[in-house]
Amino acid sequence: MGRVIGFELSSQDPKKQANFYEQVFDWKIAEPKWDYWGVHSKETEEPGINGGISKGPHDYPHGTRIQIEVDSIDEVITQAKNHGAMIVREKMEFDDFYLAYLVDPVGVSFGLIQKK
Repeated sequence: MGRVIGFELSSQDPKKQANFYEQVFDWKIAEPKWDYWGVHSKETEEPGINGGISKGPHDYPHGTRIQIEVDSIDEVITQAKNHGAMIVREKMEFDDFYLAYLVDPVGVSFGLIQKK
């Protein structure tokens, strides 16, 4: 659960953002170096993407939406809301997967994907 399939995140409050992703998705966040927190998402047999959370510059304060694959989109939506996320688009059903868009506590959009 929580396998990133596509990222780098920029934030004006990277510590708060790092805490959110660590709590909701169990990511391992490294101690910051030069306002950059390394992110190790999840060990699985399927390839995933590691990345980082950085202090975004004022002309680009927030990063790119990422897509996160989860085992239960409903459970993760509930957990994310409990940790301060807002739902941008409720769970949608497609042929092979479910998809929802959320915004984390610092305003960065991300997608959740659950395969059927």
